[in-house]
Amino acid sequence: MGSQTETHDLPIVDLTDETLKPGTEAWVSACKVVRTALEDHGCFIARYNKIGEELCDSVVSALEQLFGLPLETKKQETSEKLFHNYYGQIPSLPLYESLGIDDPLNIKGCQKFTNIMWPQGNDRFCESVNEYAKVLGEVDKVTKKMVFESYGVDSERCNSFIESGNYLLRCLKYRPPEKNETHLGMQSHTDLTMQSVLHQLNGVAGLEIKIKNGNWLLVHPSPSFFLVMAGDAFKVWSNGRIRPCEHRVIMNNAKEIRYSMGLFTFNGDIVQMPEEFVDDKNPLRYKPLFDHFDYLRFFDKEKIIDSDLRVKAYFGV
Repeated sequence: MGSQTETHDLPIVDLTDETLKPGTEAWVSACKVVRTALEDHGCFIARYNKIGEELCDSVVSALEQLFGLPLETKKQETSEKLFHNYYGQIPSLPLYESLGIDDPLNIKGCQKFTNIMWPQGNDRFCESVNEYAKVLGEVDKVTKKMVFESYGVDSERCNSFIESGNYLLRCLKYRPPEKNETHLGMQSHTDLTMQSVLHQLNGVAGLEIKIKNGNWLLVHPSPSFFLVMAGDAFKVWSNGRIRPCEHRVIMNNAKEIRYSMGLFTFNGDIVQMPEEFVDDKNPLRYKPLFDHFDYLRFFDKEKIIDSDLRVKAYFGV
């Protein structure tokens, strides 16, 4: 599995840099950094200072309210989409619990979820989560534009790709392990998504990613650090150039609850691999057209844990 390091070996792209505008030298350079990081490690850190202390505290308070609800309330269906509802009470992962908010960039999506959890209403929860999700959405969209530009894929196709994205905001809670309990918060895996943006909210560490050399790297929490990770579908879209990010959560020294958020994107339309990715040196490895939500149904049925095996089984040509 490799050893663990606690240094930031990952590239950091500063999205708040005022010189970072399309067409500038700084933009072109940053796009190259993003592309290389996704190809090598499947992820990079985006620095973005739009989450202030007040909003961060408000979201943590919202999560404390949410996870404090009765189990039968949290287990209610909030979306008809696969993997968009409650997960928890898993014997092999006793520290983990999460809920998904479908369409969180839209206030109506947040309101729908809120009304199910709190029929009497909870405007503060709804507004805080929606404001927060929009910031993660900004990170997701600008980094996707950087990927497209770095590969030479035109902006029209990029805009269409982004517009077809379906967003899921997953609220994540990991409690500290009790005596003689496993420290494993979440097992090693890659996401089924196109792209994921993870943000560690309350300063409790635990997120680790597997970098190119096989070592595990601990991603230190910071209000302005967002871990941008490629999922399985980005690997297929790029004809194998982009590597899905293998990651896990280990609650080694945790003495308090760890809260984090993940903004996950799934493409609702049929996804088309750009023709730029296929040539004599890079023959077609995966289906050039694919249905992302059908891939979720395939995984739900087949339960193939190994990322490479399930990608080949579903997408391979």
